[in-house]
Amino acid sequence: MSTSEATVINPLPSPLQGTAHVPGDKSISHRAVLFSAMAEGISRLEGMLDSEDVQSSIAAVRALGAQVDLQKQPDGSLAGTVTGWGAAGPRQPEGPIDCGNSGTTARLLMGIVAPWPITVEITGDASLQKRPMRRITAPLMKMGARFEPAGQELLPMTELGSANLKAITYDAPMASAQLKTAVLLAGVFADGTTTLNEPAPSRNHTELMLPDYGVPTTAGTRVAAVTGPAAMHSCDLRVPGDPSSAAFLACAALLKPGSRLAIEDVSLNPARIGFARTLERMGADIATSHKGQDGKEPFGTIEVAYTERLRGCEVPPQHIASLVDEIPVLALVAAHARGVTVFREVGELRVKETDRLAAVVDGLAKLGVDAWEEGDDLCIEGNPDLVVPDGLVLDSQGDHRLAMTWALLGLTGTKPVAVGHFESVAVSYPRFLDDMKELCA
Repeated sequence: MSTSEATVINPLPSPLQGTAHVPGDKSISHRAVLFSAMAEGISRLEGMLDSEDVQSSIAAVRALGAQVDLQKQPDGSLAGTVTGWGAAGPRQPEGPIDCGNSGTTARLLMGIVAPWPITVEITGDASLQKRPMRRITAPLMKMGARFEPAGQELLPMTELGSANLKAITYDAPMASAQLKTAVLLAGVFADGTTTLNEPAPSRNHTELMLPDYGVPTTAGTRVAAVTGPAAMHSCDLRVPGDPSSAAFLACAALLKPGSRLAIEDVSLNPARIGFARTLERMGADIATSHKGQDGKEPFGTIEVAYTERLRGCEVPPQHIASLVDEIPVLALVAAHARGVTVFREVGELRVKETDRLAAVVDGLAKLGVDAWEEGDDLCIEGNPDLVVPDGLVLDSQGDHRLAMTWALLGLTGTKPVAVGHFESVAVSYPRFLDDMKELCA
């Protein structure tokens, strides 16, 4: 990819200073739209993320009969109402439901459709059509849903729901909040108690949110369960800031000399802020402070300042689920640290929007940083004297997390960096570049 085909990211003119706010949490925004669509009555939502992924969930529930009236607010968020289909169930859509680039939309939609006698073709963009779906369809088929073509691993596929869904106990092969949520959402309308056991903890937004919609939920460290059939009712919900988006501002402040930021109103769900704990272990000047609760979701402030000396560390497998989306930007921080950083058992990165494991290794190699895969482990030997080469061009491959990661090289350094397919940041953080520039104005 040539520089002319990429977005040139220039160094910020001064340190990042002051108070920052990030867009609403993407995971919670998806669930707020989807759960409200399933519920009886009118849910009132605020602080919702306005991004391409969340718009995919909005379009999906509209196609299934929900009424969505979410309006853009002055701060860029969405607020308004969702009127759900409730006990009547979703309607038969007129055509395929295109989930765009959103794996969350596609996978959770499978659980939503499973208990109803409708037939839905689910598809997505070229990237989403490469992501594995068997992990979702396998347990749903045990419950009574069907998928065509039989044995299909990838989208597009057609789901045939069943009004006689049965509850199951399922031992998940991996820690995945999307898998867990799909099974639990199907279980809400199945007959009996549906239980999902995980090998390690994953994000628990679903377990925290379902009781607000009238569904009693058992939530343990590695187990979650619902008993159906249950009636879902509407609720009012405020979405806190997205910690995954906050991670990019935090890492930028760590790497840009003289920076000091307070990122306010961010979700501090322990299942989501593993990146902050990892940065602490690397010696970063970072701290979190709890301010309150949005429903059962804790929120507060992340304070972070430029840290001259960082050290490598090992991130064990049981911590990966709490920071899996932040591994690319943490790898960039590790590239600036002294010593070796190892992320254990991160093979899941190979089946994200792109092969993030290979992309991180290749990108860091262009910086002259030694990074390699050992089985499913990612290893990085940092260089505190890292110098960005002239004319560096890095391709995000249309992956929003990689686009923001490579952009930090230009923003926090002394030389411009060209990032291919930078527009993919619209998937989760459309105002990323504008926010960065405003923080050093």
